[in-house]
Amino acid sequence: MNVSFCNRWIGLALTAGGIWAGGLEAWSADTVKIRLATLAPKDTSFHKSLLAMGEKWKKASGGAVSLTLYTDGTMGGEADMVRRMRVGQIQASLLSVAGLLQIDDSVTALQLMPMAFHSFQEYDFVSEKLRPMLEKRIEDKGFVSLFWGDAGWVRFFSKQPALKPGEMSKLKMFVWSGDTRSGEVMRGIGINAIPLEQTDILTGLQTGLIDVVPSIPVYALAGQFFAPAPHMLDVAWVPLVGATVISKKVWGGIPAAVRIEMLKAAEEAGKQIRERSRVESQEAIEAMEKRGLKVHKLDEAGLKEWRDFAESVHPKVRGKVVPAELFDEVQRLLKDFRSTSARSGP
Repeated sequence: MNVSFCNRWIGLALTAGGIWAGGLEAWSADTVKIRLATLAPKDTSFHKSLLAMGEKWKKASGGAVSLTLYTDGTMGGEADMVRRMRVGQIQASLLSVAGLLQIDDSVTALQLMPMAFHSFQEYDFVSEKLRPMLEKRIEDKGFVSLFWGDAGWVRFFSKQPALKPGEMSKLKMFVWSGDTRSGEVMRGIGINAIPLEQTDILTGLQTGLIDVVPSIPVYALAGQFFAPAPHMLDVAWVPLVGATVISKKVWGGIPAAVRIEMLKAAEEAGKQIRERSRVESQEAIEAMEKRGLKVHKLDEAGLKEWRDFAESVHPKVRGKVVPAELFDEVQRLLKDFRSTSARSGP
């Protein structure tokens, strides 16, 4: 648990001490209905962890908090989810960076720096260091982050083999419709970026509107993207980062003592999603291979070519997609982590 959450819980506990006797019972007479939207498919580990979180919220509040989940993008794409939260149609969402940047662009530092992270250990270190600042900026925009997580590495799924950056640039690539800056950068480096909602990916592949999709394996399996795009380049491009956020107004209407327990349940859900997702990525790849997916692994020379390409993209990302000061901070933290790891290694 990081310092930000510790401080928040301590503050909530102190506030909770001021609740008058019988206040919680009086509050529980009015049910708080929280509608949470996500692109995650029904019955996945994401869905199950959120369901378990909802049951714990109900118990912690004495039945006063009810959580209703909308899976499979039934509330639209992530930009739509943020808009719906702002007008009160839904109260919470599990969002990737594509949705979170509709709230604040600081979150791009965790995901939109191609191949900056070489391992989950590096990503975990950097994300924990940045988390307090990210949470503060999101809260200033009217939302409270309940938990952070990731869903493993994004790979490229294409209709034909594309093992080199030059080959990839000849294909039409899906980009999130709300992420205009990434689309501009991709077009600037010669990639034909086609903006679509996530819910339109399969149709786009089937109709030839797009040829390649950057996606986590679990989502490619659930969405059946691998059928029209049966080639996967086994390159850890970026981690798919996300967070569950709730309207600050709705959150503030819940007694502090209840919020403490709800945050605990949310953190547990986030940990489960993060740990399980990393395992499920490999399981999803194996499942798709049995159904015809062709996995293209790179040798050291091929991997170096992609890393060199990613580094050539970074100057276009810095200040345009990722705020310059955050880009530099990520690079500084990575340098510190790698230096420390080298000194403590064998």
